[in-house]
Amino acid sequence: MQISDSWPGYSLDLFTYPQHYYGDLEYVLIPHGIIVDRTERLAKDIMQDIGDNDIVVLCVLKGGYKFCADLVEHIKNLSRNSERFISMKVDFVRLKSYHNDQSMQDMQIMGGDDLSKLTGKDIVGTGRTMKVLLNNIEKYKPKMIKVASLLVKRTSQPDGYRPDYYGFEIPDLFVVGYALDYNEHFRDLNHICVINDHGKAKYRV
Repeated sequence: MQISDSWPGYSLDLFTYPQHYYGDLEYVLIPHGIIVDRTERLAKDIMQDIGDNDIVVLCVLKGGYKFCADLVEHIKNLSRNSERFISMKVDFVRLKSYHNDQSMQDMQIMGGDDLSKLTGKDIVGTGRTMKVLLNNIEKYKPKMIKVASLLVKRTSQPDGYRPDYYGFEIPDLFVVGYALDYNEHFRDLNHICVINDHGKAKYRV
């Protein structure tokens, strides 16, 4: 699903959101209900592609945890209501790549169990920044790797990574909400919104 550069978004007045963020946001880019519906569709696509294989879901924290949890729950529901049962295990890793609203060159990988356990497994990764993580995972020769991301940004960089599954292609904007943060703020916002200059200054570190 593609959101055009000219899309004005939804007025904040149409939605409820935490009062402590009043004055910090420009507009709602993607409402929570649309996120849920799109994630359910991604779960169906993944179920069709994975077949009868058991999978390990590697969730990229912290920004990916809500998307990952919802995606896993949809896959479980589809599995329960079909003739095929898919066994899933979930592990977590954290990639730190931003300082304020600027992407950093050096990527830090933190947490997660011993990645050697992924040898021979089918991996579904969820998160925003994947290249460094994928290079590390591929050393252990998993049977299959698929990447699911809620968002893909349109950028001018020719080597921009494209996941196997994604919910929305969006303009090159700094967005918050649905567990995506700006210096650990806005994770409790259900909708995906565009932060304004006042919000960036207020929570800058």
